Amino acid sequence: MPSPTYMMTPKTIFRYAAALLQSQLHWHDHGPKCTVLTVLQLLFYAAAQRCSIAWACAQLRDAPSDQAVRDALAALCPKAELIENQLNDSFSKQLPKSVKKRRWYLAIDLNLRPYHGKPHRDEEEIYRSQAKSGTTHFHAYATCYIIKNGHRYTVALIRVEHGTAMVEVLKRLLRRAAQAGIRVKLLLLDRGFYSVDVMRYLQAARYPFIMPVIARGRKASDSRGPSGTRVFAAQKHSGWARYTLTNRAKRKASVPICIHCRNWNGQRKRHGRQTLVYAVWGVTPKTTHWVYDIYRRRFGIETSYRQLNEACIKTTTRNPTLRLLFVGIALLLRNLWVWVHWACLATPRRGGRKLNLDKLRFRTLLLWLTHLAEQTFGINDIVIAERLPDP
Repeated sequence: MPSPTYMMTPKTIFRYAAALLQSQLHWHDHGPKCTVLTVLQLLFYAAAQRCSIAWACAQLRDAPSDQAVRDALAALCPKAELIENQLNDSFSKQLPKSVKKRRWYLAIDLNLRPYHGKPHRDEEEIYRSQAKSGTTHFHAYATCYIIKNGHRYTVALIRVEHGTAMVEVLKRLLRRAAQAGIRVKLLLLDRGFYSVDVMRYLQAARYPFIMPVIARGRKASDSRGPSGTRVFAAQKHSGWARYTLTNRAKRKASVPICIHCRNWNGQRKRHGRQTLVYAVWGVTPKTTHWVYDIYRRRFGIETSYRQLNEACIKTTTRNPTLRLLFVGIALLLRNLWVWVHWACLATPRRGGRKLNLDKLRFRTLLLWLTHLAEQTFGINDIVIAERLPDP
C-alpha cells in the first residue's frame, strides 16, 4: 500500500508562521486596512525581498500605505523588552518536543549590525566596537543556538546595549534557554566572551565550555620572546597547559589551555603550521583534535547569520524596537525552514530521519512568501512615464 502524500503550499507556510507570531505577539487589528494578517504578510514579503516596508508597499498594488504600516507597527510594538520576550517565546514554541529530552551543545555569539545614524532616545542604545563597514557603531544582538543533527535552532535572542558586561549577556541568554527547556551539555562561546568574569561565572555555575583564547602579550618576533598567551600561540606542537587570567580588579580565573596545531595544506592559499588555542573547562577530552573538531560546529553560526541577512528587512529607522522585530522575524523564518525539513519533509528510516534539503531551499521558502503576497495584493506594474518609446 503506497504511503500517503501531502501537498505543502505557500499558504501552509504563511499560516503556520502567522499563527505562531500572532499567538505570541498578541497583536490586534490597527484599522480596517492594517489588520494583523495584512501587516504580517507585508513583513514577510519585505523580509523575503530584503527590502524596506516602503518599497514593499509601493510594489504591492492593493497594500496599505507605508505610513499606515509604520503607524501600526509603532502602536503594536511599544517596548523592546516586550518584543524580546515575545520573540523568545516564539522560538521556544518552534522547538521540536524531542529537544527538551536531552542535553545539547549551545553556540553563543554576538551579532553586530552596522549603524550610521543617531540614537533614538538614549546613547546606550548604540553598541560600540571595532570598526566594521565604515563605522564603530552598531545595533548588537546576542543569540543562542542549539546544534541538533546538523540543524541549528535559534533558542534565544537578546538586544545588547553599550556598556553591558558580557557576563550579564551570557546570564540572560542561558536564562532564556532554560525557560525554553534547553539543558546544556557544552557551551561553545565566541572569543568576545573571553574574560575573567565570564569564566568565573561559568565555573561557579558548573557550565562546561570551550572558547578561543585571545592572544595577548609580546609577539614571538620580539627579541625578548613571546609572553602572556602568545607563548601558546607560538608553539608548533599540540599539547595542554594551564593559564591564570587576571583582570583590572585583580580577580583571577584559572583554566586549562588546549593547544592544537595543524597544517594549512594550502587552505586559504597558506602553508606551514596553524596553532589554535582554546580555553577548555568542565570536559575531559582525550585529544586536542576533539576540541578542534567540536568547536568547528560553532562555525555553523556564520551560515545562520548569512541566512538571517537573506531574510532581514532593510530599514533606516532609529527605533531599536522595530530593528529587533525585523531581526527576530528573519530568525523565526529560518527556524521555520529548519522545523519544516525535520517535521514534514524528512524521510523516516531506521537510525534517524533522512533530511531532504533539496525539496525546499531557504531561498525557495522566501520566494513562496513573495508570490503569496503578490497574489494577495497584486503587483503595481504600471509606471507613470513622461513619454512612450518609439514603436
